[in-house]
Amino acid sequence: MLNKKVEKALQAQIQKEGFSSNLYLSMASWAETKGMAGIAAWFYAQAEEENEHMLKIIRFVNERGGHAIVPAFEQPQKEFDSVRGVFELSLEHERKVTASINEIVGICLEEKDYSTFNWIQWFVSEQIEEEASVTAIIDKLNLIGDGPLYVFDNFIMSMRGGH
Repeated sequence: MLNKKVEKALQAQIQKEGFSSNLYLSMASWAETKGMAGIAAWFYAQAEEENEHMLKIIRFVNERGGHAIVPAFEQPQKEFDSVRGVFELSLEHERKVTASINEIVGICLEEKDYSTFNWIQWFVSEQIEEEASVTAIIDKLNLIGDGPLYVFDNFIMSMRGGH
């Protein structure tokens, strides 16, 4: 049976993962309307991944005897200042998600819910990967400076295998 404090924290995480998916959809749409197909494809793939994370948590809560409630999601911003800005916002957002996952880990330990603690480790590893991925992209943007975005857009498409 799922611990009630843990269930409450996971419920909050469902909302965060769903919002993340919508935020990345908004970023993808913005990039696509600016003619940046590679960047759009990268963010569309990120949106799908965040949706999968949300579903994974919903299924876990339900399987463990809880009841996952699908929340309403705040509308994400729809305009962004620059390519660099959109990726910096993405990194900032991933760091918030990492902090939230870490809070759940702490609650699991406090409540001695070791099965959820074990399960949540997948998300701990995933967040390390998410932050590293966005950081690598920002590093590439730093390398090209104010260089041609066309080259960067084609490069980033290859990072996700294109869509």
